[in-house]
Amino acid sequence: MDDFAPDNLLSPEDEHRYPLKLFFVELFKVLIIGAFAVVAIRYFVFKPFVVKGTSMEPNFHEKEYLIIDELSYHFKEPQRGEIVVVRTYTDDREYFLKRVIGLPGERIEITNGRVKVFNTEHIDGAYINETNYLNPSVLTTGDINVKLGPNEFYVLGDNRPASLDSRRIGPIQRGDVVGRVLLRGWPLDRLDYLLKNYYPQPFNP
Repeated sequence: MDDFAPDNLLSPEDEHRYPLKLFFVELFKVLIIGAFAVVAIRYFVFKPFVVKGTSMEPNFHEKEYLIIDELSYHFKEPQRGEIVVVRTYTDDREYFLKRVIGLPGERIEITNGRVKVFNTEHIDGAYINETNYLNPSVLTTGDINVKLGPNEFYVLGDNRPASLDSRRIGPIQRGDVVGRVLLRGWPLDRLDYLLKNYYPQPFNP
């Protein structure tokens, strides 16, 4: 005979005697597990944000509802062209919505209204092709020449004349990047999957 103690399970007879009790016990378990799953997804995977201000117009408007992917940056680095949520330099509870322009180790130069990137592939520099999301008439104002550190990113708003971004506050630290914009959920007529907004051809030929 086995020496194992009997499991504390209901017998088939008990199941028939207490069907309603079993139903509510199982329902409670499902609700608890579901609640934990929702909280985990809400706070650690995907998080909703509401756009404030005009710094990303015309691509993002005030009061639009965005879903932010916070998980992927645990496994990959932000890429050029991605739209990211960044903690502000004044308050950890407030955030910027910006576009990644410069990557760690690169040198960024802004002159004559255009952004030029210097890196190992473009030793003499190459102008970023921003026609995918900027009107050709939009100029990037400022006279900037900055070398990014190993954990720094250069971010700009799409509304270049009215954006508080790295031209004013300097490069962004990797730890301040919260996540990337995954989806625009509201308004419904602008519902959009937003991970496609990379530069199709990052640099001009």
